[in-house]
Amino acid sequence: MKRMIGFILFWIAIGMTIMLFITNGILAVCIIILLLVLGYNLFAC
Repeated sequence: MKRMIGFILFWIAIGMTIMLFITNGILAVCIIILLLVLGYNLFAC
């Protein structure tokens, strides 16, 4: 279950990265970094 949640969070972060090219914002960057790190840690560990 932990791996699946990590995988989902990772792809949400990828989608937010694509969104960043459309609208720029500091909050979006912080959320992207947080989700990438959290998703990777849940998926890989």
